[in-house]
Amino acid sequence: MSRLSLTTLRKMTAAQEKIAVLTAYDASFSHALEEAGIDVILVGDSLGMVVQGQESTVPVTVDDMVYHTANVVRGSEKAFVVADMPFMSYANAEQAIRNAARLMAEGGAQMIKLEGGAVIADTVAQLSARGIPVCAHLGLLPQSVHRLGGYIVQGREAQAAEELMADAINLQQAGADMLVLECVPAELAARVTKELTIPVIGIGAGKECDGQVLVLYDMLGLTPGRRPRFSHDFLADTGAIQAAITKYVQDVKAGTFPGPEQQF
Repeated sequence: MSRLSLTTLRKMTAAQEKIAVLTAYDASFSHALEEAGIDVILVGDSLGMVVQGQESTVPVTVDDMVYHTANVVRGSEKAFVVADMPFMSYANAEQAIRNAARLMAEGGAQMIKLEGGAVIADTVAQLSARGIPVCAHLGLLPQSVHRLGGYIVQGREAQAAEELMADAINLQQAGADMLVLECVPAELAARVTKELTIPVIGIGAGKECDGQVLVLYDMLGLTPGRRPRFSHDFLADTGAIQAAITKYVQDVKAGTFPGPEQQF
């Protein structure tokens, strides 16, 4: 069985078919996601918080990401696998190329994800020129949480919204093949999605994005502490892990998740 490709995801976007994405960090959950019909598995550096017990994603290393990506790839056959580039693993283009190569060659990822706007545009271009598929990440940037002052909605003010829009366009022009928008007003996310031709995946960014992603442990109600407002406990609704994941996929595909209560 061949894996979904970037071409498939582009066709889904063109056909206005929603893309369902969840994080996973091991083979067992990867298999469960695939059984539920997930399109894309993101091996997120969120593993630092939900698996390692860290206070943020910052301590996660490239070795951590390679290890967990390889586990996810072994547990799946069809899903498109994206791996996060961890904090300071892409400070310059040369470093980014080296670490992205590890995530793809050793980890088996089909795409890597980087956080940031204009500052990473040249790096995105360098990666793209070498045939490395790139997913950019705008809005709330977990790796910059200390600079941002916490997990705060981004792009509320007019100037900030225009800057985010400009960053999204520039990253697409630089060669980004996908974009994640996190914690931005739904109206702004809809504008970005309409403007870009690449798939736009939202997390706390309203239902008009081309697809949705959540942290697996959040949508199963397993993350300690308060669940993010943009998430939903699907396990509480269904009573079984596999049923919860399937319900998430179904709701994303149907456009019923996220609802008004999960957006800004």
